[in-house]
Amino acid sequence: MRAASGRRTASGRRTAPARSAGPARRAAYEVAVREQARLGEGPTWDAATGRLIWVDILASRVHTYDPADGRRTVMATEQHVGAAKPRAGGGLVVNLRDGIGLYGPGGSPFSWLVRDPVPGRRGNDAAVAPDGALWAGTMRYDEAPGGGGLTRVAPDGTATEQSGPLGDVAVSNGTGWSPDGRLMYYADSPTRRVDVLDFDGRHARGRRPFVVIEEGAGDPDGLTVDADGCVWVALWNGGAVRRYTPAGRLDLTVELPVPRPTACAFGGPGLRDLYITTARAGQERPHPLAGSVLVLPDAGRGLPGTPFAD
Repeated sequence: MRAASGRRTASGRRTAPARSAGPARRAAYEVAVREQARLGEGPTWDAATGRLIWVDILASRVHTYDPADGRRTVMATEQHVGAAKPRAGGGLVVNLRDGIGLYGPGGSPFSWLVRDPVPGRRGNDAAVAPDGALWAGTMRYDEAPGGGGLTRVAPDGTATEQSGPLGDVAVSNGTGWSPDGRLMYYADSPTRRVDVLDFDGRHARGRRPFVVIEEGAGDPDGLTVDADGCVWVALWNGGAVRRYTPAGRLDLTVELPVPRPTACAFGGPGLRDLYITTARAGQERPHPLAGSVLVLPDAGRGLPGTPFAD
């Protein structure tokens, strides 16, 4: 695995090598949030507040960042938190160790929407579907095969486990939808695949490989889909974010200065900036930027997010 150190441009940005099927390019990255997160994850743009939401899973923290003024907030949770997403009425829906919780605006009150504790298991990545339902992933702390899963959680708390269409899951990670909402993309990290399923607005069926990450390039972690239908994937232990066309062709690889990018999401004005969370956990000598949130300005054009429809 190679991680580029990058060079500084006249504007103060750093450039990371970008490999693509077309002409060679360089992608400028900036440090949006300098942090030492143990396991930064789940960047999500909250259009209602103009802020980025992200979590540090192992520190049990939900962070927000306002790129307009640099203001940040941090909220502690009672349990490890795999993801935090905005609610339509304000507040957050969170994927915790023992289930799905709700925070009101300002961080209180807290209530359980779905509580289903399983020893040795925790919530991981999650995403809100176009219909406003939460698709929440789980994994075992030991990452045992078959120990994780993906559950659709409706606003009324109805939880539908997806073992039928998905089969065994180990580490449930990135989930996203095509611009027309007819396809769902999904990563179970140890498989080294991003899969695609047909989606009818409520149900996902017909799981099949979309792309396979080659040996030694890292594992697919979080992902996002842009307005052109391209799928951007963070590669854990791969030190890179990749973009794949809707046909599954590798279109662009952006190498990063840290080995463990965890997830990516578009945000900022016009949803043109790609935010990337990273991790320090499990590294004897982590890179100084490991655990920070990086941003690729003007990387593309994202899709408007859907808040949890409560």
